[in-house]
Amino acid sequence: MTSIRLVPARFTALGLAVAIGVVTAPFMPAQTLPAPIAIESARITLAGTSNVHDYTASTSNARITRVTVASADAASWDALQTPGGLTAFDLAIAAGSLTSPRDGVDKNMHKALKVKEHADITFSLKRIEGSPGALTAVGTLRVAGVSRDVTLPLKTSAQGAHLLVTGALDVLMPDFGIEPPKAMLGMVRANPKVTVTFEVVLAGGTT
Repeated sequence: MTSIRLVPARFTALGLAVAIGVVTAPFMPAQTLPAPIAIESARITLAGTSNVHDYTASTSNARITRVTVASADAASWDALQTPGGLTAFDLAIAAGSLTSPRDGVDKNMHKALKVKEHADITFSLKRIEGSPGALTAVGTLRVAGVSRDVTLPLKTSAQGAHLLVTGALDVLMPDFGIEPPKAMLGMVRANPKVTVTFEVVLAGGTT
């Protein structure tokens, strides 16, 4: 896992997180609009390895919890992807919704993520850099109750009223206080590094 740089610079999934952020535009009061952006669909996948086999887990349970825009006129996707367009963007992923097709993974994964105490994996945007199509989202990733600053490279593609956002992040579980899961009395041990990839379709903007 690489040092925190978004796509898990250190942990899942996540990325979905994750999607857009910005520097507050000077002399422009922030406005919270009813629903300027919504998630049309999402797919967040966590991939890891162990001394025995590889594994994956995924979820589509992601939601935007806060969006603040600099101006009610900044409705186009290009404007929202430009520094100053979005002043806040918070995303939450239900940690307990991550599931794996491999038997026995879910229980150990949910225990490691402490889903009973910390139901959501969250990403809170601090700023966005770059330009439409190739962005870097800088923000805070919170996993299992531990927060770390991350830098997340994003690829975006505007498609009418929708914006496709994709990215990936390498995360080291110990960076978030997570002990890599073990099974079969410790004979199966997970690698502390996981890679989170995400594909999110946002709705609400215009071209």
